[in-house]
Amino acid sequence: MLVSAMGIVLGPLYLFPIVANVVSNEQWHRHLRQIGPTTAGLAIQATTDLSSLPISPWAGLGVLAARAGSALLAAGLVLRLRAA
Repeated sequence: MLVSAMGIVLGPLYLFPIVANVVSNEQWHRHLRQIGPTTAGLAIQATTDLSSLPISPWAGLGVLAARAGSALLAAGLVLRLRAA
């Protein structure tokens, strides 16, 4: 059970950069980089050369907040289903 939970949590960290590099369409490549958790997290820390980033720092914060919120919602639903 722990191994599958770790895969669900850590999988997207590795999945988005790999898929983004495999996709040949430039528009999809940029979109996948924008919604990836690693790129969004690193964009929040950037202070210089912001125009070269695939996503702005505030949008990166929004992506991470949406991911955290959806993870908490999913965890709450699973907890409620197991308690019933």
